[in-house]
Amino acid sequence: MGKERRIKTEGRISKIGSYAIASSMSMRDHHQQPCFTCTTFNILAPIYKRLNVNNNQEFRESQFRAYWLARNHQILDSLLRERSSIICLQEFWLDNEEMVNMYEKRLGDAGYTNFQLARTNNRGDGLLIAVRKDLFKVINYREILFNDLGDRVAQLLHIELDYPFSQCRNNDTRQEFLIVNTHLLFPHDSTLCLVRLQQVYKILQYIESYQKECKLNPVPILLCGDWNGSKRGHVYKFLRSQGFVSSYDAAHQYNDADAQKWVSHRNHRGNICGVDFIWLLNPNGYRKLLKPSWSEAAFGMFKHLLRRASLTEEDAFAFLKADNEGDCITYSGFCEALRQLNLTGHRHGLSVEETKDLWNQADIDGSGLLDYKEFQKRIWNPASPELENEINNKHQDGSPKNGLEQTIGFSVENAVLFPPEVEKGRWPENYSLSDHARLTVVFSPIRMSCSRAIS
Repeated sequence: MGKERRIKTEGRISKIGSYAIASSMSMRDHHQQPCFTCTTFNILAPIYKRLNVNNNQEFRESQFRAYWLARNHQILDSLLRERSSIICLQEFWLDNEEMVNMYEKRLGDAGYTNFQLARTNNRGDGLLIAVRKDLFKVINYREILFNDLGDRVAQLLHIELDYPFSQCRNNDTRQEFLIVNTHLLFPHDSTLCLVRLQQVYKILQYIESYQKECKLNPVPILLCGDWNGSKRGHVYKFLRSQGFVSSYDAAHQYNDADAQKWVSHRNHRGNICGVDFIWLLNPNGYRKLLKPSWSEAAFGMFKHLLRRASLTEEDAFAFLKADNEGDCITYSGFCEALRQLNLTGHRHGLSVEETKDLWNQADIDGSGLLDYKEFQKRIWNPASPELENEINNKHQDGSPKNGLEQTIGFSVENAVLFPPEVEKGRWPENYSLSDHARLTVVFSPIRMSCSRAIS
């Protein structure tokens, strides 16, 4: 299978498909490392796909049954050739019964269990997760409704590998993990970047509450989908602060600064960028506490807006002080600054509760005032040594770390994008399946130690 992983260009679909088949076969071979594959793909709903069919007049593909039917049969052909263990689709046209039935039948006949979720307020499209019945046992399925201006949603699937992990055959370690499928809001303007950050925060909060509700031991987490943001964005940085790793970048040994190495989307403005990710968080992954990490991300956006206005650190402190004649920032001055930066005061801005939470994270001593040192430590440069030490010695629920336990994590064996040109940062003009590339990642279960909390 090492030879298969070296395939980079010609025959991409058939090669990754044979890799997936070989991987599933190795699940039954106790002498080989088991593998499974995960695919994420925004298939471009026909209600959004633009066509120029007559005199440069623009139509939607949904108006021409022959067009969308043929394209989606081609999409299914490619998915079934690849035969990925897990398939996560975005922009699935749920409002069209013929489309839904076609995917249900062809995926079902191929041995997949399907889960679908429509966006709220009858937006027409939604999400689909399909998992292979021969490889996974479905433990639970949950739907996450953001109920925001973008009517976005997410799916959470709690599954277990149905074949024993060879290295752990003689113990009771279960091979469970969580997988999330989502499609974040497109940042039509800068104010919507905050909404996207809030959407990710809601997902992570939901995962955290689900793990507590189910008394779930540490398990790997995969976040799949169209994140509508690049490696330069606040969502990317927020997920990295939570310990998530971009599996495609891990497979190709790219770092956070390698933003132009690959692309996965040509948007309606004609811009190409990398926005489709399969994020991996292993049980032993370093994680900051969620609420402080969210505050740090929000302050990062705040700082970005101040810098875009050409404000230095000293200028920013003066801006936050507003009309206060003293040497400290007041809560009212803080709120007024957020309003002027368009982070509050509209229906998709920070809520009163979120604003208060940010203030409480910044007001270290609870005095109701921020001096210059607190401003530096919590707003301008929020990653302080004290906070890092606190995080390193605690779990997500704030309990201290004590000892280690054996669990299962995933290693990234390979990751490929199709069409292959996008791996070089180019968008091929002859590619017509979607305006997104398809990302497939090969994972292998590995045994690892992770810290456990005092019970």
